[in-house]
Amino acid sequence: MKRLTLVFLPLILLAAVVFKILAPKRISAAPVDPDARAQQIIHDLNLKPLAKESGYLGIIGFSAQTLTDHGHKLADQSQNYYMLTRDKPINYLHWLASDDTHILIEGGPVDYFIFHPDGRVEQQTLGLDFAHGQRPVVAVPGNCWKALRLRDGAAYALMANALSPEWTPDRVKIGAGEDWVRRYAGKAPWATAEGLRALIGPNWNP
Repeated sequence: MKRLTLVFLPLILLAAVVFKILAPKRISAAPVDPDARAQQIIHDLNLKPLAKESGYLGIIGFSAQTLTDHGHKLADQSQNYYMLTRDKPINYLHWLASDDTHILIEGGPVDYFIFHPDGRVEQQTLGLDFAHGQRPVVAVPGNCWKALRLRDGAAYALMANALSPEWTPDRVKIGAGEDWVRRYAGKAPWATAEGLRALIGPNWNP
């Protein structure tokens, strides 16, 4: 056994040296600048600034299935990319007739402020920290008001959203005024009059 060990030892050592030389070297990936990554996504997905609501939008498409709503033929669903960034961190208050389901693709987290037609308010967070209540999908029922805000410290959030039935410009409202603020103010600790006005932002309707 000793003789065999002495015979094979040089071969073992040689194999170790060759393996060390030929093995691919582990290269540490350079850290990705998150703001540069956000701009790359905007470019690659051809996202465009969204007027009034803010953020960036890209149309994906429409479902082949259709329905009739109040005499109008609509696709069962439309799909978009939507993105918030440091320079556009808020999706300002708006109302949609459609159900609106958001799915996180990259980045985040994002806080959702949802205002139901019966006067209830709700806050959900789109993100991947499940242990702290974040979820990768936020589904907002139709006929609700909502606003989104990128969390402080986050560089961006890219999401896909599916609207059922499809989004049309006659089934959306953007902005609100003092009557709306009075209706929802005080319904949650975060729903202060000042905070609600900030979610309305530039789309204040006197």
